Order: sequence, then C-alpha cells, then structure tokens
Amino acid sequence: MSRSDESIRRGSMRLSTRNQLTGRVQSIVTGDAMAVVKVALDGGQTITSTITREAAEDLQLAEGSPVVVLIKSTEVALAVEE
Repeated sequence: MSRSDESIRRGSMRLSTRNQLTGRVQSIVTGDAMAVVKVALDGGQTITSTITREAAEDLQLAEGSPVVVLIKSTEVALAVEE
C-alpha cells in the first residue's frame, strides 16, 4: 500500500459523512464545465460521480488515483418500468 493509499484509508480529518467508500479512479470524462468520474470501489462495484471540471483539476484526479467517495444525500430515488 502506498503512502497516499494509507493516508486516505487512515483519514487525516474526521467527517460527519458516514457513507465513505474507498476505491480508485477508473475513468474521467471532462466537458466544458463538468467532469464525470467513474470509481472502481474496493468491493468490486463501480460508482459514478459528476463534479465540476475545476474540482477534478484541483484534486489532480487521474486514472488509478486512490479516492474516497463521500455520499451525503437527503434523498435517494428509484424507478422501475411499469
């Protein structure tokens, strides 16, 4: 495990967000204002996040970068076909 991996897993700050999932950036697709980031989670699933392009650049995200996905939501909606 690299130093950056250990730092992310250990966490250098405490957060109120309880849903924290570790993984690695699988792909990044950037547009004019937004970036779509796919993360391969340590458990084998994939999750997609849309963030501003500026945020992706500030975080220096690249394929293979270790990240922690923080999920904070007041609502999660599901739909099915009738």
